[in-house]
Amino acid sequence: MMDFFHRGDFGTGPDDIQGILLGLLISFLCGHVIAWVYMVCHTGLSYSRSFVNSLVILCIIVCLVMAVMFNNLMMAFGMMAVFAVVRFRNILRDTLDTAYILGSITVGMAAGTHKFSTAILGCLVFASVMLYLHWTSFGSRHRYDVVLNLHWGRPLDELPHLQALLERHGRRNKLASQRASSGSDGADLSFRILLRDAQRSEELISELKTLPGVSRVSSLKAEDESEM
Repeated sequence: MMDFFHRGDFGTGPDDIQGILLGLLISFLCGHVIAWVYMVCHTGLSYSRSFVNSLVILCIIVCLVMAVMFNNLMMAFGMMAVFAVVRFRNILRDTLDTAYILGSITVGMAAGTHKFSTAILGCLVFASVMLYLHWTSFGSRHRYDVVLNLHWGRPLDELPHLQALLERHGRRNKLASQRASSGSDGADLSFRILLRDAQRSEELISELKTLPGVSRVSSLKAEDESEM
């Protein structure tokens, strides 16, 4: 097996029927791996079964195209001219989908040019990286657990009483907005809080409601930061 990976790239070897069939089989299996990884890692509302199927089919088609123009420069230029005419009108909703398409194309190109070990290793590394990014939630940012809104009816110089309560429950809190109430003391306040224990947010709300001067308490779960 290790000898195959060390010397498994035949490159410009003879393009016989066995090599073509082996390339198509490898591209078919690698396409499935890429599609399975996409199914596991995909999040959001833009999931499409046809896109998953296209990852498998695209890998096979590219492999077949590379086999057709294998070691034939004139045929390669001809195929490029054909592809220049074709326009793909499907708009990708997720930028990461482009990576899966490029992965399928690259693996198909490797299999179609008899670089079998490169195709298999590339597919495995691609799948491992995508699973790592998914399982570790790499790139996500979680700064706060709760968005807390309340009305502070006491003078603003007494806010340290409220800050002391928030610091007891939270590892970090930030006053996001402050609006003075017309005709009365106090203000409407909005805090962003990273709790010491995210499961005990109800305790914080209960204590706030019993604190003199606090009213109209409401909370909203803060989601991870993401592009909209």
